[in-house]
Order: sequence, then structure tokens, then C-alpha cells
Amino acid sequence: MGTIKVENIRVFAYHGCLKEETKIGSDYRVDLKVDADLQASAKTDKLADTVDYVFLNRIIKEEMNMSSHLLETVARRILDRIFNEDALVKKATVWVSKLNPPIGGDVARVTIKMSDKRKK
Repeated sequence: MGTIKVENIRVFAYHGCLKEETKIGSDYRVDLKVDADLQASAKTDKLADTVDYVFLNRIIKEEMNMSSHLLETVARRILDRIFNEDALVKKATVWVSKLNPPIGGDVARVTIKMSDKRKK
């Protein structure tokens, strides 16, 4: 087994329960960790034998681009797509952070974390 991390992916998106959030948008940070068997790719040196982090980044950007009320919904969509589109991924964890959330205080970010494993 091995781990691939894609960290501090910065995106501008339109998530939130408040009308203003879905109109003006906010800055977000997404971090992703996937566990997969990296032994084959270590031997073959071929991209086809590993989890492509360009692919992971694209999924995150596409799912963040679809407006949702809750960050949990976005995280679930990201995980579902990763498991549906890459059979090498055995486990994944995603952190979705809203930067400077409008919650009435000096708060740097609010983060949700969601993990899942491939179903057998």
C-alpha cells in the first residue's frame, strides 16, 4: 500500500445555505489523501499503473464547481467519483474548507472531513 496526497487545492465556489453565499461565492481549500497499491507503478514507472493526481485534482475542481448547500454533500460527491472512476483507490479522505466563513466572528476556516473505503 501507499498514499498519495493532493494538498491545498484552492478553488472559488458557490456553496452555502445563505442566498448571499451562492451569489457572491467564497474561497475554499480542498485536501485529499488516497490509499492505493503503488508497488506496480514503482516497478513499471508507468502512469497507467498508479492513481493520477491530475485526475484527482480535476474531479475536485469539477465537483467544487457544482453548487451545494453543504460541504458534506460536496465531499461525498468527490469520494463517490474517485471510487467510481479509479479502481486502484482503496481508501480516500477529503477535507473541504470554507475560508473566512460568514459566521459572525474572526474565523479562518470551517473544515469538514470525510473518509470512505472501497466496498468489496
